[in-house]
Amino acid sequence: MSATKLFASIPLVDDELTLVLSDTRAAGLRENDPLTYRFAMQHSENGARIGSLSVRIADSEYIVQYFGHIGYGVYPFFRGHRYAARACRLVLPVFAHHDIDPIWITCNPDNMPSRHTCELIGAELINIVDVPKNIDLYLVGDRQKCRYRLSTDNT
Repeated sequence: MSATKLFASIPLVDDELTLVLSDTRAAGLRENDPLTYRFAMQHSENGARIGSLSVRIADSEYIVQYFGHIGYGVYPFFRGHRYAARACRLVLPVFAHHDIDPIWITCNPDNMPSRHTCELIGAELINIVDVPKNIDLYLVGDRQKCRYRLSTDNT
């Protein structure tokens, strides 16, 4: 682990959603392998697993342009309840701890639910970029990314 002081998990919870820190992965040598926190999204009342969220701590070109600081997924049964948007808001203290502002969220242009999540949290669509052929995202079929900027000042 680098000299970076890790986020000491404070309760990341609202009336319906709890984020539970499930894994912390140290930064690797490549720019696409940052310090990463992984959280389980759980229902606050019954503990049902709703999905997951990853927080990437880096400001490399790879993260800012293509991969984003936040990645999330909500299980199909729980979609439509804005859990991804709530989770994105709940992890803001992690970014504050690491002095990351603005926060970049990327998604594929045809991923309308993810784009809607970005809009719900007040992120601004900055542009749509082509994914370079030499980036691993291209190898899995991603050709473009919408880049949304979220400033912690407007949340």
